[in-house]
Amino acid sequence: MGSEKIAVVTGSNKGIGLAIVRGLCKQFNGTVYLTARDEVRGMEAVKCLEQEGLTPKFHQLDTDSESSIKIFRDHILKNHGGIDVLVNNAAMAFKNSATEPFSYQANMTLRVNYFDTLNVCDQLFPLLRKHARVVHMSSYAGHLTRINGKEPEAATLRSKLSSPTLTTNELNDLVKSFLSLAAEGKHEEAGWPNTSYGVSKVAVSALGRIQQREFDEKRPNDDIVLNNVHPGLVDTDMTATLVQ
Repeated sequence: MGSEKIAVVTGSNKGIGLAIVRGLCKQFNGTVYLTARDEVRGMEAVKCLEQEGLTPKFHQLDTDSESSIKIFRDHILKNHGGIDVLVNNAAMAFKNSATEPFSYQANMTLRVNYFDTLNVCDQLFPLLRKHARVVHMSSYAGHLTRINGKEPEAATLRSKLSSPTLTTNELNDLVKSFLSLAAEGKHEEAGWPNTSYGVSKVAVSALGRIQQREFDEKRPNDDIVLNNVHPGLVDTDMTATLVQ
C-alpha cells in the first residue's frame, strides 16, 4: 500500500466523466476509480470499458451524501493510503425547459455543484500525496463575465469573486447571499445572473483559486496543482439542457 498511484473521477459513469476515466485508463500508470451515485449504472460503465480492454475499478460515491463520501475516503485510505489524481466532475443542470421555480433550481444546483464539491474536497484533500493533481470541471458558464446582472452591483460581485485574498468562508457567504436573493426574486437587481448553473461554476472556479493558494501556503514543498478546466462544448446529457 502507498506505492501504486491512484486516480479518482467523481460522477464518471457517463459523459465527460466516463471519457476522462477512459483516457486515464489508457495513459495513467496506476489504478483509476470510476465512481457513481448509482451502483448499477457505475458497474455497467465499468463493463463497457472492460470490453475495450481497460481495467478501471468501481466504487459507489454519492457526492451529495456526506456518509457516502466518508465511506469512499476510508476505503481509499485503507486500501491505497492516498490519492494522486482527483477529478471533481460530478455536477447537474436543469434543462432550459424546466418548470421548477428558480429558487428551487438555484438551491439544488448550488448544493450539488458547489457545496458537494467543497465537501468532497474537505474529505479527500487530506489524502492527496506529494505531486498530486486536482481538476475541477468547469465550463463556459464558469467565466467571471457570466456575473452579468445589474450594474454596478455585478462589477462589485466580480471584484469580490476574483479577489486574491478571497476565503472559502467569504465565498460561501456570497453563494448563500445569492440563494437568499433568488428566493426573493431579487438576485438580478443585486448583480447576479439569472442562471444558477452559471453561478455554481463561477463559484467552483473561485473555490479552485482559493484552494491552490492554500496548497501553496500550507504544503509549499508538495507540488500540488489544481486546475479549473473548461472542456468546451461536448455532446453529453448535460449539454442537451442547452436546447431543451
